[in-house]
Amino acid sequence: MIETILNISLVLFGVAILITFYRIIAGPTFPDRVIAMDVVGVNLISTMAIVSILFQTRAFYDVILVLGILAFISTISFSKFLERGVIIERKRDL
Repeated sequence: MIETILNISLVLFGVAILITFYRIIAGPTFPDRVIAMDVVGVNLISTMAIVSILFQTRAFYDVILVLGILAFISTISFSKFLERGVIIERKRDL
C-alpha cells in the first residue's frame, strides 16, 4: 500500500516538474523563471527523498543535501543578479 502511494507521488512530482519546466521556458519575466528553477530544485529534492524511501537506503541523503545547497546558492545568485546586474562586484583601483 505504501509503495503504491510512493509510486503515485513520484509520478505526480514528475508531472509537477514538467509543468514547472514549461514555466521556465515560457515565463513572462526573469524572476518567474528564477522561482520556477527553485521549484524544480525543491521537487527534485522531494523526488530523491521518495526514491530513498522506496529503495530503503541512505545513499541518497548526500545527494539531497548537495542539491539543496546548490538550489539555495543559485537562487541567491540570480536574486543578486536581478537586484544589481552583477553577481560578484569587483572594485578596481587604477
